[in-house]
Amino acid sequence: MIDVTLTGGSGRASVISPVRLTVKDGEAMAYIEWSSSNYDYMKVEDEIYYPVNEEGNSVFEIPITVFDQAMPVAADTTAMSMPHEISYSLTFHTDSLKKARKK
Repeated sequence: MIDVTLTGGSGRASVISPVRLTVKDGEAMAYIEWSSSNYDYMKVEDEIYYPVNEEGNSVFEIPITVFDQAMPVAADTTAMSMPHEISYSLTFHTDSLKKARKK
């Protein structure tokens, strides 16, 4: 688990923190859960990622390209009259890393 902060956009959206962090084949991946079910994709470095869930708030598994610095991302929301891609930044804080408890 790792704490994440979100900046950018209108300030109305948020992400749940901390997030689940996994490392597979040397690549760090984060599970980002938005405060809304109205996001239909996220973009990281021009790569598009689609939700990993079908119900509830939108959840995405995205790569972490940098720690302890603002990582630019975009997310497309369908909450407005037409879909809009909105620019955000996510910052993953390594000083908050902790092992998740087994359920």
